[in-house]
Amino acid sequence: MRLRQFANPRWIYRGWFYFRLGYLTYFAFLLGYASTAVSVYYLAIKNMPDLLKVFPRFFDFAFWGTFVGVPLAVFVGWLHMKRTSLYTSEADIGAEANPYNYKLIPGYWKEVLAPTFLEILKCNRRILALNNLLSPEDGQAISRLEKDLQTLISGGYVGHPKRRLPGN
Repeated sequence: MRLRQFANPRWIYRGWFYFRLGYLTYFAFLLGYASTAVSVYYLAIKNMPDLLKVFPRFFDFAFWGTFVGVPLAVFVGWLHMKRTSLYTSEADIGAEANPYNYKLIPGYWKEVLAPTFLEILKCNRRILALNNLLSPEDGQAISRLEKDLQTLISGGYVGHPKRRLPGN
């Protein structure tokens, strides 16, 4: 069973994702921050006598760059999330590309909740039919919902995903 796990490339994709997340979020960020500070100080400030008077040591430049830069970056990040439509566009693209917006999430949604909704829908259809309250239009709408729920429970897609998972 362990060998089968390595035959499935999914663990490679998951490892690649975790590598990119960790590298970009932590290593590249810290290295980028440090290398930018060193480059700016030693290539720019050291060659400008007026700025060298303001920042005579690298530590002074790094301290003030951090003291001013971090709050400025927080403010820009807040603007990005709250005051522009940039984050909304990113979220839209993420939702369109996420295949789980068109199929059931594995776990209790697929195993418990969707089958429960399907049974409730079937029971409601029977109750409405017994009381002569089910119009043909309502019957067709319930049939479409039952069909879609059954498709989701069996692992299929509903709607029109932009991209599907491999093997589906």
